[in-house]
Order: sequence, then structure tokens, then C-alpha cells
Amino acid sequence: MAALRYVKPERIWLLNNGTFNEAWLHSRIAEDPSILGLGELDVLDRERTQERAGRLDLLLSDLRKSRRYEVEIMYGAADPSHIMRCIENWDIERRRYPAYEHVAVLIAEDITGRYLNILSLFAGSIPLIVIQLNALKVEENVVLDFVQVLNQTSLRRDDETRMTKAAGSSRDTWVSYAGEKIVALTERMLTMINEKAEPKQQLNFMQQYIGLTDGSKSRNFVYFQPRKKFLYLDINVSLPEEWPSRLEEAGLPASVDGNLLEVTLEPAKFDQNEELIRTLLNQAVEIYQA
Repeated sequence: MAALRYVKPERIWLLNNGTFNEAWLHSRIAEDPSILGLGELDVLDRERTQERAGRLDLLLSDLRKSRRYEVEIMYGAADPSHIMRCIENWDIERRRYPAYEHVAVLIAEDITGRYLNILSLFAGSIPLIVIQLNALKVEENVVLDFVQVLNQTSLRRDDETRMTKAAGSSRDTWVSYAGEKIVALTERMLTMINEKAEPKQQLNFMQQYIGLTDGSKSRNFVYFQPRKKFLYLDINVSLPEEWPSRLEEAGLPASVDGNLLEVTLEPAKFDQNEELIRTLLNQAVEIYQA
């Protein structure tokens, strides 16, 4: 194997380069969405026409998490029109397909501090990822470097907000969607949480997930995403990267997503690993109350 050598890259601006237009960039991302750093995603649509909102550049999907990404791409610096289009497309898609979790994604070559500050104000209200695209010339090659400068997806549920009920969200709604056995798992885990929690927690049935509340505010250090035959347990624990191997050994698929540990639970696997799950939940309670 030949020895590696250092080559200083030169940043180029695709806005001013006639060879690499936006259609070219869309194609590169569609060929391999993983270059965005958002995981292994599928392309659902390109240039989707939206009523009264122009076109949606890319619609990406994470089937495992039932999550969709509405992606707005622009060359040059971010501007108000593209920011508004990004949010509008996200809003249209989430209303059209409410069963999925939706995340707005804005990609631009330059994200000014002013606009970044404005976008950060949406924290807790709009799940939003902002990515700066750096196009680098390395000898006769072009490298696309996508850098996340803002990721608010984890703040939607972690913030302690005054509790509000989403329209149409209830236990019965979730039972009709996921079944009694899956919803019952959330109640069994609530009992485990309340072995340590003070004040005692209740389930907070929202449209896209089931969280926790103390009766007045959401306390989502743990929340659940029920599916037809299993559920995702999303949980804040200390050193989340140390848990996946321990859980995998017990036959419980697990991964780390930002600051969250995500565990896939089926009813049968839950019964076999009840004490391990109790230990996990107790740790989350202790950290939250520390």
C-alpha cells in the first residue's frame, strides 16, 4: 500500500462554477445520501411539486425510524426565501403524512451567523438540521464535505416544556395503530420508571411518540415510538455508547443517535430481559434527577 501524502485542498464555490450545477449536486446526493452524514437513507422523491410552495428538492427516508427528511438545497449563502421554503416544505409533508416523523434539512454553501442565530430560535418547535456544503478541489478532483452546523432534532422532546396535547393523540389512538401489546409495554416501563422517579411520571400520548409528563410539564428523558410489532425506546443515559454492545448481547438491537440511546423492543424480548431494561431505565431516572 502506497504511503499517504498530505495535499492542501482548495475551497471552490459551486455557485460560480458552471460545470457543477444544482442538478449535478442533487444527483450526487441521490446516488449516495449517506454523504450528508444522516445515516443510511433512501430517496423517496426528487423535485417534488408542492402546492403553493414550489418544489421540494429531495425527500429522503429512514425506514427503520419512520423518519423523513425534507431537504432544501441552495448554492451560495443561505437567504430568507430558501429558509422559508425549507420550513414550508417540511410543514406540507408533515401534514400530508402525519404517521411519520419529519425533519427539515437546509443545505447551503455559506451559513451566516445571523441566519444561524435565527434558525436556532426554532429550537423545540421545528426539528431542523442545517448543513454547510464545502466543495474542495484536491488536485484534479472535487470533494463534497457536508458539515452539520445546527442539529435541533434531539431538542424537540428533551426540553422541559409546558404540556400540551396534540390533536387526536390518546391511548386509544396508539392502540389502534400499534396494538394493545405494544402500548402495554410503555405502561410496564412507566411502572419501572416510577420505582425511582419523584414526582411520579405519567404517559403523555402525542401524535408522533409517547413521552412522559409530571402532569404539568413534559419530562422526556425517556420516550417511546410504538410500531406494529415492536417499539423504539429512546433514552438519555450516561455514556450511551457503552450500552449497545451490552444490549446486543441480550438480543436487543440498539444504537446511539446523538445524545440518545435507541433500543428496539419486542414483547417477547422484553419479557426475557426485564431486569436489564429496569437497570437501564433506573439509570435514566437517576441522571435526570441528579
